[in-house]
Amino acid sequence: MKPRFMQGNEACAEGAILAGCKFFAGYPITPQSEIMRYMAEKLPKLGGVYIQAEDEIAAICSVIGASWAGAKAMTATSGPGFSLMQEALSYAVMTETPLVVVDVQRLGPSTGQATKCGQGDIMQSRWGRHGDQTLVVLAPYSPQEMLELTARAFSIACKLRTPVIVLSDETVAHMREEVYIPEGLEAPEPPRPKPGEAEFFGSREPAGVPPMPRVGDGFNVMVTGSTHDSRGYRKTADPQVHRRLVTRIVAKIESREPELRDIDYYGVESPELLLVAVGSAARSVKEAVRRLLSRGVRAALFRPRTLFPFPASTLSQLAEEAKAVLVVELNLGQLIEEVRKHIKPPCRVEGLNKIGGGEPIAPSEVEKAAARLL
Repeated sequence: MKPRFMQGNEACAEGAILAGCKFFAGYPITPQSEIMRYMAEKLPKLGGVYIQAEDEIAAICSVIGASWAGAKAMTATSGPGFSLMQEALSYAVMTETPLVVVDVQRLGPSTGQATKCGQGDIMQSRWGRHGDQTLVVLAPYSPQEMLELTARAFSIACKLRTPVIVLSDETVAHMREEVYIPEGLEAPEPPRPKPGEAEFFGSREPAGVPPMPRVGDGFNVMVTGSTHDSRGYRKTADPQVHRRLVTRIVAKIESREPELRDIDYYGVESPELLLVAVGSAARSVKEAVRRLLSRGVRAALFRPRTLFPFPASTLSQLAEEAKAVLVVELNLGQLIEEVRKHIKPPCRVEGLNKIGGGEPIAPSEVEKAAARLL
């Protein structure tokens, strides 16, 4: 298998197509525009549909509709557009609609530095929607992973009937590297109902995934964001129905953390210094760890490719013998708060943070921060 020299955004779009994506709707926003361009060129030739929507709200709502019509569907955006999508994403959570959203992070707040790299959407990806909910969030750090994790996002979305977020950043999206395109990436269909079934929003299992009919299949189904029973009928005054529905929607993801878990670990088995990073920041950290190891420092990189549900138990075990944990981020401190919840004293948790101008965190900066902790 010969590799292709591809940009991260192009690899992302290729991964979606390989997974079976047949519908893309989006609105132009830097730095994800190459994903739109690639899908606009490729999808119609493959029998798919591409729509440039009037805004991000229309884009995500179109994707929801396409999913209920039976298409594997996706949109891509950056921070400001991701914020606009949150209400519809909450609707997709409540209606258990499988879809993929790619967020290529840039520097905010607001328009910020639109062409520069940042990692300020980590907590937005986890908590951006209203209500009790959780989503699967995947965090690639290379063009190869842009392809593979986008394809995986479709598989998870279809299997669990849930939106899945691919949380990239400008550096990963625009870098070019060799990308190997594996076979067998097509995502499965969501569970489909059998003739006569009528319960599409409930399960006898507390973390079960009910079957999802397609519009046009002949099933009598209501798709509402209001509290609903297993048949889809609104039950907005029944506390038991609401608790059962929302608890199951959350549990079907949180209870599957062990099978969703995907971690890149580089370094010694029992580190004295554990470094945590995702996305492009992790590339500098990996080089810094290599240098630290060459000098005899017992260091390791913990990089969750599945960022949420967060692999808390694995992190806690790895940090049991560590003196310190260093969380490296291109923001003022977001992932560090999640890490702190799962690290016990006397192990220290410190952050190395950088924003502005799209400047990366250099391996030498990571080494200096590590020296201060050891």
